[in-house]
Amino acid sequence: MKIAILLLNKGRGSGEVAREHVRHLLKLGHQVYFLHPGIGDGIEGAENVDVHLHTDVYPVHEYLPSAGSRQKQVARMSQEEMAAYLPDYEKPLENIAEKVDVFIGHHANLSAVAVHNVAKKHGKPYVLFLHGTGIEPRHQGWWDDQNWALIQQAIEDAKGIIVTTEYVRDELIKPLLPLSDDRFLILPCGVDLDAFRPGNTKDIKEKYNLPDTYVICPGALTFSKGPQNVVEASREYAELAATVFIGAGELKEDLESDLGERGGFLGFVSSTDKARLINAATLLVAAPEKKEHFGIIYAEALAAGTPVVAYKGGGVGSIVTVTEGILTERSPKILGQKINYLLLNSGLRRQMSVSCRSRAEKYFDYNVLVRELVAWLEEFL
Repeated sequence: MKIAILLLNKGRGSGEVAREHVRHLLKLGHQVYFLHPGIGDGIEGAENVDVHLHTDVYPVHEYLPSAGSRQKQVARMSQEEMAAYLPDYEKPLENIAEKVDVFIGHHANLSAVAVHNVAKKHGKPYVLFLHGTGIEPRHQGWWDDQNWALIQQAIEDAKGIIVTTEYVRDELIKPLLPLSDDRFLILPCGVDLDAFRPGNTKDIKEKYNLPDTYVICPGALTFSKGPQNVVEASREYAELAATVFIGAGELKEDLESDLGERGGFLGFVSSTDKARLINAATLLVAAPEKKEHFGIIYAEALAAGTPVVAYKGGGVGSIVTVTEGILTERSPKILGQKINYLLLNSGLRRQMSVSCRSRAEKYFDYNVLVRELVAWLEEFL
């Protein structure tokens, strides 16, 4: 197949999923056109197509701590503002439309509208991969009604909808668009089972001067990601383990002050170091304010054999079960108490570690997931 994949921007979580899909589609012998603003070198072996924006302000799903003032959430744009971006995305899609068998558009956003418009014009099938960050603002009262009407039409006309969890389908999409379940493909985010694996730690503790036992919390240091909850929870287990944060954001100074001697912040680290830090950690912990739609860090922890303690809710329960960790009430104190409990029970942690790796291999292997995606796409050709 010849497949075009469009992203609104380079992205973080959903962007990494798209890039892994591209790599694995190429391995299976498919031709892939990969498109987003600022694509640079893109993915080796793909037809990488830059989306040239008419302005230096990037359209985003939610505000990114690293993007500064050169960003605007599309859900807060007027009809005129969003309409001005549409030609930027439609033009590169038009240039490849006749060569493409099927389009994949990521997010309920102007990217979905662009794919809808071009695919319909050329009589080509398209599907949409809907992540919660595009849908959530509508639940919160955002999106100009006319803009949302265009997005809704794009979703309704798609041949199929990809989601990562039943939570995204049932709690975010279907209350707004009552689509039947047979329209959806539930395709979890995968994980690099080679990078994230027990033992792949090299000298990572020495490199960052880390203790033998530490709890890791990856993610942006923003309120919605909940690092403040983990800092508070650390009071319950500080005598047993340090808490190590990787990522950056506007809360860093306040968090450093609150955490004190109970741990530290490593900032942004390379993808290689991130994997090794998670592989070497005793536990992975997360306590986001919002309910996670999926949460790639949980699948990465499973592959690493690192048990998880996290807030319950959203899609995390589809990744972490009682044999791989503990999902708690949304309370920092209870979170910290459960972390304390697992830190004191090394035998249970070892059992969970084995189950973690087994579950990752069974459910989150990109080689399997992308083959499932291909079989689903072929039904529309």
